[in-house]
Amino acid sequence: MKPLEKLLKKPGSHLPARPAAPAPRRQSLSRPPASPEEPAGPAGPQPGGERRWLELRPPEAPLRSPEDPSPGGDRDREPPSPEPPPAARCCCGCGPAAPAPPERLLTALLERLPAGGAHGRGCGAESLLDDIVLTHSLFLPTERFLQQLHQHFVLPRWEDGAGLRRKRAVLAVLLHFLETYKGLLQEEESAGKVIKELYLLIMKDASLYRDLEDEILKLHQLVETVELKVADETPPPSKQVKPLFRHFRRIDSCLQTRVAFRGSDEIFCRVYMPDHSYVTIRSRLSASVQDILASVTEKLQYSEEQSAREDALILVTVASSGEKAVLQPSEECVFTTLGINSHLFACTRDTFDSLVPLPEEIQGVPGDTEIHRVEPEDIANHLTAFHWELFRCIHELEFVDYVFHGERGRRETANLELLLQRCSEVQHWVGTELLLCESLGKRAHLLKKLIKIAAICKQNQDMLSFYAIVIGLNNAAISRLRLTWEKLPGKFKNLFRKFENLTDPCRNHKTYREVLAKMKPPLIPFVPLILKDLTFLHEGSKTLLDGLVNVEKLHCIAEKVRTIRKYRSRPLCLELEASPSQLQTKAYVRQLRVIDNQNLLFELSFKLEPGGH
Repeated sequence: MKPLEKLLKKPGSHLPARPAAPAPRRQSLSRPPASPEEPAGPAGPQPGGERRWLELRPPEAPLRSPEDPSPGGDRDREPPSPEPPPAARCCCGCGPAAPAPPERLLTALLERLPAGGAHGRGCGAESLLDDIVLTHSLFLPTERFLQQLHQHFVLPRWEDGAGLRRKRAVLAVLLHFLETYKGLLQEEESAGKVIKELYLLIMKDASLYRDLEDEILKLHQLVETVELKVADETPPPSKQVKPLFRHFRRIDSCLQTRVAFRGSDEIFCRVYMPDHSYVTIRSRLSASVQDILASVTEKLQYSEEQSAREDALILVTVASSGEKAVLQPSEECVFTTLGINSHLFACTRDTFDSLVPLPEEIQGVPGDTEIHRVEPEDIANHLTAFHWELFRCIHELEFVDYVFHGERGRRETANLELLLQRCSEVQHWVGTELLLCESLGKRAHLLKKLIKIAAICKQNQDMLSFYAIVIGLNNAAISRLRLTWEKLPGKFKNLFRKFENLTDPCRNHKTYREVLAKMKPPLIPFVPLILKDLTFLHEGSKTLLDGLVNVEKLHCIAEKVRTIRKYRSRPLCLELEASPSQLQTKAYVRQLRVIDNQNLLFELSFKLEPGGH
């Protein structure tokens, strides 16, 4: 199951001061809305005119945004974005293009890019360029896109300098493509070959670009920085093995600044046996199940004949709840899709039924942890700092790949998967800490501290931590603790109700969206809601209709990605000391020990307060 789909449905408040009637559970964030309270969606024609499928600029009446809470009419509709829509025709002459199939879209773009790339900020051509670079994989594989770019560059010269103008336009597209993709191209062997060929052609004709010397220098620097992977070349030296999120609880690794993962990165991982012994293997992050089993078999010194018989090993994920799933040999990137306390087991089919979770995953040990000894400000600041690192590691195209399953499939969404895991982890951490606290007085004090932490995270503009803590406090195993909530001071009861109102999904999270719109970067949004919006765009309208590209849809997707860029456009500045106590807090926050088994959480809850409500 995907981490996004594991987010708990958010129940209503169960504070004693609430009315007796129970509040309905809130709708899951992992799926697009289907109720009539949600937006009508971009499928179907807009009121007031036919859908424009091939307008090569943001139209005057775009597809309704998934952020719009009103299903019909303008009475309750959100005010328009403060950014004005592009004019019908800019100074460069960038206007709507004639209808064209996917193969013609790049041609239309090159025709609209002004000679020398002299188009201003907000220009229709610039917006179209960014839209196509970000979303072309929805209708054209990256390799094919680059091959078309190469073909346009080598076209015969035309009269009146048209050939030169076309080559300059190709250079502008290539520069923007490299700036956008950067490290992702290290995984694209076929794309790297096309880019290198095109780069050599451009450098050969560099004399034609005397007025574009800065762009040529920039191209040279980008190609050198990206380290393109080409099959014919000598492979680069092996990379340092990276510790994967949660797979090792080592202080030295968890204190390091997080860096982005790529599919070719090598990691260490434990694979367990039915008797809970384990082997540690070194593997690529994108390795298939078949590759993982081959490494395990080698470690266990299985013979080839033994592996070919019926007692050959299979790879199984075992969750803390005891749920088991057999992984197919062709599956890839299984490491980042594991649940919080799930582990990989290698066994034969005969021993499959005997697999049980690790003992430490099915029991909780009551007692005081680091959270009881640390000020809420310190924990909140370390949460924000860590989540900012994780958020910064996500390439903007991972959001597109995660939802739309581009030609790279799910091979390049590791960093996004890890952040979603972390979101779920913080939710369960809240419940775990409260339910392992046996003293009623301490538990009420801890509840107050957690609400303080949520408030500071909101002040830090870390809406991911804020949302996760509020959802964790609304877990049914926590909300039923009547005696604990009764001991909470009235000031904090009121504060928590405000937090519930802010995270209420009513009218498509209208309150949260309004608060987020007032924030200035840097900020960390509640990422699952971004994925929900992208899913809404994906399922609400077709990418192609009668062979024509829905450019409105591409523009809406690209606008969502540009919003993420804006959130990260400025660096996060938090003053964190490097004292031993702060390092201990940092290690605690980055390696949370949580119980993600809801049945176990309920058992602990009923032991603490058997008579709850």
